[in-house]
Amino acid sequence: MKFLDLTKVYIRSGQGGKGCTSFRREAYVEFGGPDGGDGGGGGAVWVEAVDGLNTLIDFRYQQHFFAQNGQAGMGRQMSGKNGDDIVLRVPVGTEILDEDQETVLADMTRLGQRVQLAQGGNGGWGNLRFKSSVNQAPRRSNPGQEGVERTIWLRLKLIADVGLLGMPNAGKSTFLAATSNARPKIADYPFTTLHPNLGVVGVDNTEIVIADIPGLIEGASEGTGLGHRFLGHVERCSVLLHLVDGTGEDVADDYRIISGELEKYAEDLAKRPRVVALNKVDALQPEARAEKLAALEAAVGGKVYAMSAVSREGVTDVLRALKKVIDGAKVAEVVAKEEPQPWKP
Repeated sequence: MKFLDLTKVYIRSGQGGKGCTSFRREAYVEFGGPDGGDGGGGGAVWVEAVDGLNTLIDFRYQQHFFAQNGQAGMGRQMSGKNGDDIVLRVPVGTEILDEDQETVLADMTRLGQRVQLAQGGNGGWGNLRFKSSVNQAPRRSNPGQEGVERTIWLRLKLIADVGLLGMPNAGKSTFLAATSNARPKIADYPFTTLHPNLGVVGVDNTEIVIADIPGLIEGASEGTGLGHRFLGHVERCSVLLHLVDGTGEDVADDYRIISGELEKYAEDLAKRPRVVALNKVDALQPEARAEKLAALEAAVGGKVYAMSAVSREGVTDVLRALKKVIDGAKVAEVVAKEEPQPWKP
């Protein structure tokens, strides 16, 4: 199944049914009076976060979603039937954006969350509604209200605990394959990973979800390479795992390039907790390993883990460091929810 994380959709709610102009016609009833019913309301357009989806590929084959119109009113005081609603089913983590791709209409972060995107039009009144003491035979009725038509964008941001960052061929997919049941494509050429991948990793009797995105290069924020559009998938992560290729010529410069691209994309993402690891150390001699580790620690200004996704050297230490940050973030979230909120009238 192909991965699709951004798509344009056209929606339209149903138009309300028109009211009926009718008069009672019955034997032995000389003055029947008006009996036109109201029109039915138009159907609404909803979006719902459902389980079992991890891509927006269904919207590649259908981009137009129109709710049903309301039925017109009828005689004998019969109201028209309401139009059926239509529901867009999306994966958890989908953002609903306006046509400008900037205004967020809804953020579907919870399973079962349901948001109305377009309200259906009201049904028109029949002539029975206009009967009064001075107008006992009204011949007017209202048309139904028009539905709402709009263009929206659906953008999927994967919900994961850990986001993998690094230059192309830094070993991100190899790390994901070595620690989880995910089977991303692995090859010795840049940009092997063309779409994000998710993997569930077991750490000390608990599970964490890791998202692997295509590699970043210098100028990604300006559209170079695959650009920065996939960084949206790590915006929800509690911690970032930054892998640096130990076989690269300048590991410190590689780290600074990725950090710079993060700052250009979103300042708060660059400030997200980050665990840095020097990968592929199994391919280095002890002297070269120590030299590159020291250079990377100087650029990071903190601890750097030495690991190899192939030989699994140091992988457990990296996973435990990630779990520690994730647990701390969850505790902080619980404490924030339990703090008493200021009273508001």
